[in-house]
Amino acid sequence: MSLSVNIGGIQMRNPVMTASGTFGYGSEYVDFVDLNRLGAVVVKGVTSVPWPGNPMQRIMETPSGMLNAIGLQNVGVDGFISEKLPYLRDFDVPVIVNVCGKTVEEYLIVTEKLNTAEGVAGIELNISCPNLDCGGMSFGVDATLAHQLVTEVRAKTHLPLLVKLSPNVTDITLIARAVEDAGANALSAINTLLGMAINAETRKPELANVTGGLSGPAIKPVALRLVWEVYKSVSIPIVGMGGIMTATDAVEFFIAGSSAVAVGTANFVNPQASMAVVKGLHAYLKAADIGSIKELVGSLQIDS
Repeated sequence: MSLSVNIGGIQMRNPVMTASGTFGYGSEYVDFVDLNRLGAVVVKGVTSVPWPGNPMQRIMETPSGMLNAIGLQNVGVDGFISEKLPYLRDFDVPVIVNVCGKTVEEYLIVTEKLNTAEGVAGIELNISCPNLDCGGMSFGVDATLAHQLVTEVRAKTHLPLLVKLSPNVTDITLIARAVEDAGANALSAINTLLGMAINAETRKPELANVTGGLSGPAIKPVALRLVWEVYKSVSIPIVGMGGIMTATDAVEFFIAGSSAVAVGTANFVNPQASMAVVKGLHAYLKAADIGSIKELVGSLQIDS
């Protein structure tokens, strides 16, 4: 039985990745997870200069999920390359860097620096962050802007390029096809849903940013539907994410059309969730007498 996959040119021992923003820079989880057993480590978003993120309160639990408005707090690309990346080089696991920005130029600065950095296996272009005042999600909700950004980033790097799609659109397939045409090697689907929480006593928003990104099991049905729609519209691999807590959840994403999956919010509930998913996928293939995880991809059966 084989769990190995190739996502846009990134060879992985198994199809289980960590979702950006939920696994830090990898080092935060080494007491709980053997990074060498993951398919890939996707680090938190990196920008052209350090970002402080949004003011507190910026995270809260919701029924079957969580809201976050972290605002992409990070050390900046220079800090990442000098302080965080050397540690990750000691592990035998592909490192994918989530790249963020508010302008095209900011995305290009980060991409160019990562392109020559030792130990970077690929770039995940974040065009869908829902808690930035400008930029970010703007590129992810407009097919023309998305195509322009991906075209320019593609010209600056030889690395495999994944593009993270926003669910906060009328038709996600328009964006998916646009970035595929612009040169994306794979797609990450989906980012968080835009949401908010209100304190009934104070009549004020719970988050200082007012709105934030909803993640966790609550969004899984939406994520599955969008992965299925994107799978029918493009020919490049999809990394499915959105509420994956167990191996069974992951299997559903493969059936819907994902070639790999990313575990996100589950990491906060159970730091070893990604390892449980890897183990559970192996058990599923064995029980179903399936030789390769690839046989599951897009295998949804719909009665005619």
